[in-house]
Amino acid sequence: ERDATSWSKSKLKEVLVGLVVEGEAGRCEISDLKQFLIMYLRIRYVNTGTVKESGEKHKGSVEIPNLSEENEVDDTEINVSKKKGEGDVLKDLMRTEGTTKVREALRDYLKALKTEFTLGMILPTKATVGQEVAAEQKLNGNTVQDSVSTQSLDIVGVKIPTVKILMREIFNSPADELYSIFTTKELVQKFSKCPAVIEAEKGGKLQMFDGCVSGEYAELVPSQRIVLKWRCRSWPDEHYATVALNFKDMAAQTELQLECKGVPVSNEDSTRQCWKKQYFEEIRVLLQQSKDNME
Repeated sequence: ERDATSWSKSKLKEVLVGLVVEGEAGRCEISDLKQFLIMYLRIRYVNTGTVKESGEKHKGSVEIPNLSEENEVDDTEINVSKKKGEGDVLKDLMRTEGTTKVREALRDYLKALKTEFTLGMILPTKATVGQEVAAEQKLNGNTVQDSVSTQSLDIVGVKIPTVKILMREIFNSPADELYSIFTTKELVQKFSKCPAVIEAEKGGKLQMFDGCVSGEYAELVPSQRIVLKWRCRSWPDEHYATVALNFKDMAAQTELQLECKGVPVSNEDSTRQCWKKQYFEEIRVLLQQSKDNME
């Protein structure tokens, strides 16, 4: 497995930033990459446009929430949005001709991912994986660094280097409300923006982000603690991390302490970003929306 994050960000800029769509209504251009989240690839671009008749300029965004090499590009969702007001003709232009052009660019990216990026890559065998781990241990004086451990993979009979991730976040919400967001299917689907399987009981199944994250609930203490057997689809087969979520009630706020043990070393950064961007930031948005609706 090879991390395609940096390459993908550069390649997607190359194929999409500067893309121009022109029609009778005016001219639109994707001018910048605003947000880039790796896991089930989610991308947001800044879109600028000029109305032909009036010469007015407007800004909007083009979001691709679930690009995957496993799905057809024609099935990929592409959302076009802009602030309310005049200039909706540009929004319509991007939704029609613009969507077609964006899909063509995404095909170029996925084709390059399978050819240009993977050029020269050799898939590891059981033997080579074992040799790589042994070599890493030798470089560290026969001991793996304190933050890294090795975990058995029974299915292939080798060990892989793993790391523990610790995170702490403060949410403007009481503990019982925050706990519910992790254990209620409707709320999980709201913040993840995807269908989910949530069986919040010991041994119950968990599946999120179109199957990119899966696992099961190992322990649940209402409003206090959740323990998950948790994995990303890109990880080695049958390899799971253990995720502990501890909720510390602080009146109107809650401190959430996350411990994620058994993360493959090569996936440390993407896993940390997953929790930060696709869990915590989206949960904050959901909490704010709930607060606004109540007001």
